[in-house]
Amino acid sequence: METLSLKKLRTYRAQTFHTAPGRRLTSPSEAIEFVNERGFIYFWPIKEVLLPSLWVANAGDRPVPSDHDDPGHTTWGWKDDALDKKYWYYAKLLRRRATFVSLDIIPYFYALSPNYGDPDQDYLIQYQDGVLTVECKQVYEALLKEGPLDTLSLRKAAHLANSESSGRFNKAVDDLQVELKILPVGTAEVGAWKYAYIYDLTHRHFPKLSQQAHDIGQGEARRKLVELYFRSVGAEQADAVAKLFHWRPMDNERTLNALVQSGILIPDVQLEKTSGKWLVIDQLGG
Repeated sequence: METLSLKKLRTYRAQTFHTAPGRRLTSPSEAIEFVNERGFIYFWPIKEVLLPSLWVANAGDRPVPSDHDDPGHTTWGWKDDALDKKYWYYAKLLRRRATFVSLDIIPYFYALSPNYGDPDQDYLIQYQDGVLTVECKQVYEALLKEGPLDTLSLRKAAHLANSESSGRFNKAVDDLQVELKILPVGTAEVGAWKYAYIYDLTHRHFPKLSQQAHDIGQGEARRKLVELYFRSVGAEQADAVAKLFHWRPMDNERTLNALVQSGILIPDVQLEKTSGKWLVIDQLGG
């Protein structure tokens, strides 16, 4: 059984996560390059999931502090300033957390979404089939009718403005982002904090996305995303893929097997000082 040293893996990740000396991000333009380089990253580091993040690439591999004056929080401004610029796709996506996706890669995510044909009708079919909640329908229809809306205006337009509806509204907004139906496209100075997202429909903000995804098969999309994931993290165990993407076990297995057969992933590797079998990207083999 092949063995991979921890030092070699850490050195690899220091490059892909931009934590190595001289690799830290220092500007919005470098943040854009980082997203394009990796394909998709998180905004914040997520404890239970290993993936590059904008925060770590700028501030270093350390906990996110609550202190608003921390230098690492410059990434918040980078993100907000770019919401309407279409430099990348930004929404709560992977594990319902804030995710950046490059414009070259977002069609692969869209190909795996439940958006098939006419976005003015798809949501109704989902609702009639019982796989879209009434709150999702109300939020989607409010944006469909009114155009982009800030969070407070959206709650009112969706008839979810009372305090009892807060949790259901937030869940609907998250659900719709995960399904690539809506996304934040700006900020507004409203509410008690004078800060709220402005949301719009994905197909209206990125009108070419559906066509870009049209010829991408689901198997191809999964292989592309998993390859990018392993090129970011270097090595992981199979259950990490299921944890990140939430695909069916058979789809995870089929995707990993295809990448092994193509030589992109090396299976059954022993990672130094750990147990179990690891999958390793070809760049770290040998």
